[in-house]
Amino acid sequence: MSPTRRTTRRSLARRRVPRAAALALLLATATACANDVPEADWSRGLLPGHITEEGNVIQSLWNGAWIAALATGAVVIVLIVWASMFHRKRRAKAELPPQVRYNLPIEMLYTLIPLVMVSVFFFFTARDSERLAQVTGNAPVKVKVEAYQWSWRFTTTVNGKTLPPVSGVPVSEYTKGPQLVLPTKTKVEFDLQSDDVIHSFWVPEFLFKRDVIPGIPENNPGRKFEITTLDRTGVFAGRCAELCGVDHSRMLFSVKLVPQAEFDQYIATQQAGSAQ
Repeated sequence: MSPTRRTTRRSLARRRVPRAAALALLLATATACANDVPEADWSRGLLPGHITEEGNVIQSLWNGAWIAALATGAVVIVLIVWASMFHRKRRAKAELPPQVRYNLPIEMLYTLIPLVMVSVFFFFTARDSERLAQVTGNAPVKVKVEAYQWSWRFTTTVNGKTLPPVSGVPVSEYTKGPQLVLPTKTKVEFDLQSDDVIHSFWVPEFLFKRDVIPGIPENNPGRKFEITTLDRTGVFAGRCAELCGVDHSRMLFSVKLVPQAEFDQYIATQQAGSAQ
């Protein structure tokens, strides 16, 4: 290769490095969320401790998938090591090992085993997905979630009585977003709405999230889901998990779980405030 070509290639490589670094920085900043989300606890691993009964379903599916994947990986590694150790080339002139094509039992074995594995994965995934998508319509607490650029509005209905909506603040006055108060050990129905772009309603401790897609009719079950809260109080962070625009990182909120007695007091306070 001529010196001129080498110089040209080195020059192009030097130009590509800053461009690649700039592109990586742009992607990282475009998809990043704010780090000041309240009460976000990631210390318990990939799946934080859940606060809903539905989280038990997701946790079981997750654990089962990992156990099956690790078992499959262990079998494959053992077979690779066995083949490497006991089928090494021992002669100067390599000979083909015994061929197994047209061996019907072996072909049936390595066809049926993956088919059974995929069928088992599909069965449990379909069963749990149907369970998570089930909406009975008889939840005592119903929350209408309105996502908009760049915050949230929560309107809670308790036993047919609607409380004043809880909204976010303008971006210029942003602090931590609105807070949704819910009782423990209670079934809650969420109705997700958006009038601008696609958002995503996500509370990590739910172990579940659902996209908020504009234009879905009210009677469409795809915009509703139910959870049953566990007997665990506290404040849990929520956020938009869909890149929805320039201030996506500010679309934060929190869910506060309180005992039923404290929730009844909260309802009374909210109704008294709206009556004034």
